[in-house]
Amino acid sequence: MTRILFLCTGNACRSQMAEGWAGALLAGKAEAFSAGTRPGREVDARAVKAMAEAGVDISGQRPKSLEVFKNDNFDLVATLCDKARETCPLYWGKTRKIHNGFDDPATLAGKGAAEEDAMPHYRRVRDEIRDFVLKLSETMEGLK
Repeated sequence: MTRILFLCTGNACRSQMAEGWAGALLAGKAEAFSAGTRPGREVDARAVKAMAEAGVDISGQRPKSLEVFKNDNFDLVATLCDKARETCPLYWGKTRKIHNGFDDPATLAGKGAAEEDAMPHYRRVRDEIRDFVLKLSETMEGLK
């Protein structure tokens, strides 16, 4: 089974969505994890809501520090934001690293945005991440 780590800065939204999608779409093929270079305290509630609308429950996931995984082996490390790519550590050796930057829906929505104004950003990014995770099957084939 392919071990994948999705890496973002806060591990509150995009990497959590990717972990959830991988669990749902790559079940039996991949074991997915997510982490942040500077993790927050909780998963973004709007990310949880957007994923639930698509039938994926990430409500039990929690932000984790990259340090938690520093001694683990991964087949693939996917950075999902430019800041994470810039600070991605080198200690995974020959692990395949890929990058696909996604917009931060919380930033796009802005602080204090009403739910109806914010959720379209979360849904768009959720769907873009789903498409990315689906394409990972091809990348995983190349790892064998």
